[in-house]
Amino acid sequence: MNKAPDLEPPSSSQPGVAARAAAERRAGRIASWRDTGSEWRGYLRALSLNMQAFLREFRHERFGHARRKDSSQDAEAAVAEKGASTPQNLQVGYGTGAPRSLWELSETQLDQLARSYEIDGDQLRTGLANLEGAGIRKQPRPLNQTDPSIPPDAGVGAFFDVDNTLIKGASILLFARGLAKRRFFTARQLLGFIWVQLKFRVLGKESANDISSGREQALALVKGRKESEVIEMAQEIWAATIAERIFPDTKELADMHIQAGQQVWLVTASPVQLAQIIAKELGFTGALGTVAEVKGGRFTGRMVGDLLHGEGKKHAVIALANYQELDLERCTAYSDSVNDLPMLSTVGTAVAINPDSKLRKAAMERGWEVRDYRRLRRIFRRAGGMRLAAGVGLAGLGLGAWLRWRR
Repeated sequence: MNKAPDLEPPSSSQPGVAARAAAERRAGRIASWRDTGSEWRGYLRALSLNMQAFLREFRHERFGHARRKDSSQDAEAAVAEKGASTPQNLQVGYGTGAPRSLWELSETQLDQLARSYEIDGDQLRTGLANLEGAGIRKQPRPLNQTDPSIPPDAGVGAFFDVDNTLIKGASILLFARGLAKRRFFTARQLLGFIWVQLKFRVLGKESANDISSGREQALALVKGRKESEVIEMAQEIWAATIAERIFPDTKELADMHIQAGQQVWLVTASPVQLAQIIAKELGFTGALGTVAEVKGGRFTGRMVGDLLHGEGKKHAVIALANYQELDLERCTAYSDSVNDLPMLSTVGTAVAINPDSKLRKAAMERGWEVRDYRRLRRIFRRAGGMRLAAGVGLAGLGLGAWLRWRR
């Protein structure tokens, strides 16, 4: 007859059991304190952002005019000393009807503006092409209207990468899989595309040839198809597959910026049509993505601007910041990948979300904040990777032996 389990607590005569129980209780308390601390840090961060916005507005209303009057002579002298060659933010405010647009600048003025960001004029023009491809020139309005009760924090914005930062996994693969299910292209075409994407995104192996090949394959998949068809399918795929893969903590960070009156933009290598649907559904200001040329309502198989990856994201963000009159020193960027170091290094505050090993190292060296919202990864790190892996392996062996014995 089986013996009933002992329900009595371990006695002091069992020091090993008691020590383990005490260690487990301590670990539980520490985990609880850590979770509570993380939650309160989020609350305090939101309070800080709102207080900063309030204080800036108060200073502007209370002291702005007097300060400008008192310092006007000094400012004029500084401008004269700095010289007319110093670039200014030569752009139109987003939807404000300002008299000049980036697209109206002369070639010399664009080159001058680009040099102020240590890039060349062609790189800035490529960034502008990405903005134009996203429809910002034709429809200079945010995807979602701002809450009129929230005072705008002018000049401040946040830029979010999508894959593994906002969404679990690669959105382009989820999108391609959804298109294949809807017989948008053949399985053979999908497999070739997925292989390049796996090397590019998952395995960390990328080269100029891989990037070029992936770009050409993606453009070939949609060539001749109607843009309206792709947008309709993207909306369906978002609702069926992608929406459930959002990292809630990253979404909360974005919402904090929105509640502080700041702009929130997605910047991703995924198609701009998909990026804008995600931004629209999540209540963000807008989105930049890779742009496939459309003429007569159909994709031509050519690209507009650059693939929004690596330096391409940096150039697009610089163009967007000038168009939106954003001060990049006051902006924040979030990403998971070391490939986004150019964009992260362009803003005043960079945050590594779910970082790969190379970005984690770079963030630690630069003193950037690191946040990891991958539940399994956190458990793995806390328990100790090798111990947990060994435990899982032994459990698997035990289960296999038991199943064989049952037979």
